[in-house]
Amino acid sequence: MDCEKPNTYAKAGVDIKREEQAISEIKDWMNKTFRFRKGKVGGVLGEIGSFANLIDLGEYALAVCTDGVGSKVLVAQELGKYDTVGIDLVAMNVNDLICLGAEPICMVDYLAMQCMDYSIAKEIAAGIYLGAEQAQVSVIGGETASLPEIICGVGKNGFDLAGTAVGLIKKDKIITGKKIREGDAVLGFASSGIHSNGLSLARKVLPKNMWLNLLAPTRIYVQEILSLSRGYDFHGLANITGGGVLNLLRLTCDFGFKLDNMPKPQMVFRQIKKEGEVSPKEMYKTFNMGVGFVAVVSEDAAEKIVGKHGSDYQVAKIGEVVGEPGVEVVLEDESLTYKP
Repeated sequence: MDCEKPNTYAKAGVDIKREEQAISEIKDWMNKTFRFRKGKVGGVLGEIGSFANLIDLGEYALAVCTDGVGSKVLVAQELGKYDTVGIDLVAMNVNDLICLGAEPICMVDYLAMQCMDYSIAKEIAAGIYLGAEQAQVSVIGGETASLPEIICGVGKNGFDLAGTAVGLIKKDKIITGKKIREGDAVLGFASSGIHSNGLSLARKVLPKNMWLNLLAPTRIYVQEILSLSRGYDFHGLANITGGGVLNLLRLTCDFGFKLDNMPKPQMVFRQIKKEGEVSPKEMYKTFNMGVGFVAVVSEDAAEKIVGKHGSDYQVAKIGEVVGEPGVEVVLEDESLTYKP
């Protein structure tokens, strides 16, 4: 570990702004490919930049997304514990799909290893099974690769884990964020911990005797969101991944969010803040800080959801939609403001 601990995500090696610039360059080329299916089955319905994208199948749309576990794999390697990162893989994908209202139906995985180790692969697969069970998806295939000249890690146990998930939704049920209005309520679903984001910073500030907490698997929100969608009208849904509360900016360009009832962050976040001397503003734009998924609904729907499901779904009202674009997090002793 470096003598000087980083106190920002960028100093830890992950610069969100540079990633956004790179994505912008990639999008220019990817958008040009949309015309290849224009007027055909499988035409593109959405835009690159949402949590997932959609292709036209007539009455239905197919939602597709891809994601990986990130540097959480290094924690698994260091601790020799591989049975939870498969859950993270499923979670990182299906939690994106449901942001559009889609029901996840299947996924494929990609496991690249420095040196193929069957016992490690078996543990990872067991985790994928548990995640698939929670999300009720079929894992219909995938790919493995031995890449000793590309993959590196702890000893010879280096690996990377990624996947692609597919969901289905009727086109008239797609959640786009266009229904969001000033005065809507913002509901926060509790996270299970750090999930699979911010690990590049967390690993570099926490002593290794605290790393086991980092392997708590990402909570999967599929069943809760699908169940609630049958009785309530969601105006917007956001998976709080890398970028923390900034993920809310992906829902609407016309309105903002005032979060004045955020939960007390779990111990893992308090440890990261203390050990790394990380500012509150950096914490809330890097980590989920105890809220792993957000739903925007009317005030009336929020009262009913929290009243009926607050305890069993671990959901509470954390704020409201405001007229000025941006995100404001109101804490006991300060207010954090993030502009688009």
